[in-house]
Amino acid sequence: MASPCSTKILDFCQVLPAYDSPESATEFSLPLTFFDMLWLKLPPVQRLFFYQLTDPSATPAFFNTVILPKLKHSLSLTLVHFLPLAGHLTWPPNLPKPFILYTPNDGVPFTVADSDADFDRLSSDNILNAVELHPYVPELPISDTMASLLALQITLFPNKGFSIGYSINHALLDGKSIIMFMKYWAHISKHGENGKQNSSMLLEELAPFYDRSGIEDPLELGNLYLSQWESLAESEPMSNPRSLKLLPQLGADIKRVRSTFHLTREEINKLKNKVLSQLENPIPLSTFVVTCAYVLVCMVKARGGDGSRMVWFTFAVDCRRRLDPPLPANYFGNCVAVHDVSTEARDIMEGNGFSSIAKRLSGVIEGLKKGLFQRAADMAPRLKNAIITGAQVIGLAGSTRFDVYECDFGWGRPKKVEIISIDKTGAISLTQSRDGNGGIQIGLALSKDEMEAFASLFVDGLKHLQ
Repeated sequence: MASPCSTKILDFCQVLPAYDSPESATEFSLPLTFFDMLWLKLPPVQRLFFYQLTDPSATPAFFNTVILPKLKHSLSLTLVHFLPLAGHLTWPPNLPKPFILYTPNDGVPFTVADSDADFDRLSSDNILNAVELHPYVPELPISDTMASLLALQITLFPNKGFSIGYSINHALLDGKSIIMFMKYWAHISKHGENGKQNSSMLLEELAPFYDRSGIEDPLELGNLYLSQWESLAESEPMSNPRSLKLLPQLGADIKRVRSTFHLTREEINKLKNKVLSQLENPIPLSTFVVTCAYVLVCMVKARGGDGSRMVWFTFAVDCRRRLDPPLPANYFGNCVAVHDVSTEARDIMEGNGFSSIAKRLSGVIEGLKKGLFQRAADMAPRLKNAIITGAQVIGLAGSTRFDVYECDFGWGRPKKVEIISIDKTGAISLTQSRDGNGGIQIGLALSKDEMEAFASLFVDGLKHLQ
């Protein structure tokens, strides 16, 4: 067991965009698209970056006089280009829908803390009690009438390193957008706005594209999602259907442990070969498909129990390049469609369950060519029914395409990056491996018994690959 440790809040402030003069700051607003409305009241996404330091950078004095001021100043410079993150989600009584509004003097909640916890242990792949990482991600300020969109926390681990934790409101942006912001901030921190050759080109690629006029909603999904959120609120006693408060986390009361697993490129290729060897006809097999299929098999087997229960796996698909016409890669906001695969647990646990679920996943992804929003209208009711009927609901967080380990603020690449919010949702997190060799980092938060069973199944399954 870990020894008791403490985390102390040293400072709390708001970091404002660094305008040349107060007079140059102006209001900025964004409407919510139907992509955004889907996530309106879902719990925040939280991620934690660990940065290891070496002498003399590891001293508290260096942190307080160099690292922290540089992080705050570069954040302020970055926010000039990402104004919505400094603003709020608001829903005036005279308007039918909420929207994003930045006004002068708005800023990002920014917490500074220090901790005497074991930095090396927290940033390792070892099993931890999930709550051990919670002190390093900030709360997201939200009320009935106004919701912050980003909160940041910097925590010093004296003589070891520091962490950067964020909480984001999913109603504004998806994973690709927040990592675009983090990379922009990291680049400004490390190089300054003009401190590196080709800097302007890179910053242009990361600069957010806000124009939403190209997003059409012929199925009127935005109105549907909003009415579903209002209906859900109206079913709760004393609840305000126009409240911007988020839903409580599903499974928040479950005591979970966290651990990290890895698949190398060689192991991924062997998993692909295993699937193909069990199918009569070849199918498209991506790294994403075989990774998710393998992890799902291990998770379902680790849970054990009734083979007749339903397993419901959901994942998001980036729609930027799939829309007609496509959106730029640097579109800022939500632009993902949620898809799912459901089956009985026994279909995964027995026989060729791995190849079976891989085939199903591959089929769903191939089906995106025919329509991005098939069954989108009834996604929320189906998820609610799955939860009520006791299905094993497994989501997916993160992506191997975000390159989160490229977020170097000037003191090296992260030692470890974790998605903290899976602790409460039980989702699988996927990240590209830190070494950049085509492997995948897998994060899980399960009960202790399930984690031990999963680890055994995961390792043993790889040993028997040809």
